[in-house]
Amino acid sequence: MRINYNVSAMISNNMLANNDSALAKSLERLSSGLKINHGKDAPSGLAMAKRMNAQIKGLEVAGQNASDGISIIETADGALSEVSDMLHRMNELAVKAANGTMTDDDREIIQKEIDQLKDEISRISDVTEFNGQKLLNGEFSLKGYTTKDDVKVNSYSADVEPQNYTIDSLPLSWNTEKEEFELSGEVTLGSEFPDDAKVEMKNNLLTITGGNGFEMVLDVSEADPETYDGSIPFQIDATGVGPMRLQVGSNEGQILALDIPAVSLKNMGLEKLDVTTPEKAQEGMEAIKGALNYVSSIRGSLGAYQNRLETTVNRLDITSENMTAAYSRIMDVDMAEEMVDYSTNQVLTQAGTSMLAQANERPSQVLQLLQ
Repeated sequence: MRINYNVSAMISNNMLANNDSALAKSLERLSSGLKINHGKDAPSGLAMAKRMNAQIKGLEVAGQNASDGISIIETADGALSEVSDMLHRMNELAVKAANGTMTDDDREIIQKEIDQLKDEISRISDVTEFNGQKLLNGEFSLKGYTTKDDVKVNSYSADVEPQNYTIDSLPLSWNTEKEEFELSGEVTLGSEFPDDAKVEMKNNLLTITGGNGFEMVLDVSEADPETYDGSIPFQIDATGVGPMRLQVGSNEGQILALDIPAVSLKNMGLEKLDVTTPEKAQEGMEAIKGALNYVSSIRGSLGAYQNRLETTVNRLDITSENMTAAYSRIMDVDMAEEMVDYSTNQVLTQAGTSMLAQANERPSQVLQLLQ
């Protein structure tokens, strides 16, 4: 028996320290509910879990963004529904004005109501807002610019590639009776345009359409009939700037560009709507039909956007659910399993304390040998 070095006590003390440390970790996990409380617990697991947690938080905000986008579309569509109703009323008035039983005075009264409806359409376009941002004035439509001062880009579809386009010649003549430009020859388009591109001129708007949804509208209403030169080539810069970009994902570049064309009398072809004669009323009926098609097209596009956003919200919810489950598997402790470990460590700690006390008593037994 030795008294200078109590090896039994040292062994008991080391085991007690290990068991006490394990018991402290179990207590920490049980009280926090987390399997990983410090970087030392699982360095790679903690790094992975923190990345997941950041993505989960981002997915929650992205879902809110997509829901806000749905609210925007519903606001715009509600306003366009009113515009459609007014266009239907204008069509009724134009049909009435085209009837031979109407006098010129009757048509003047009808024209006054049509003018009021036109003003109201313009007002709706100007005041429809969401969070202080106007929705129907073209602010969130695709923007483009030309190198010719008297030719402007009115709009173009999302299927137009964001690049420069060249028009080698745009021959126009001024129709004095209608007070608008008409095509006086063939428009020469650059090779950037689709091979099957077609050109139509109406209400001072040149519409170029092609396959795969290509559509570009140029506005020549600011051109001076006396100085306009359609033989000068010019370029069109389709920059793509303008659409409302909704961040519908947790990572960079996960956006949905929401293009809302301007709902203006010019774009609808109603700027000069006049039903004061039977002939003009007939033309007005055709113009209103085109306006209805224009508004219906916008509403159809908004509906497609809304379907995409609703699908996006569902996808984000499912992704967030799966990511949260994965995060939980890494970070959350299994309480039942940890309680088993806690009970084991608690018993071992109590036993170790008892054995250390007994090991410390062993040297005192040497006194019996010295009597």
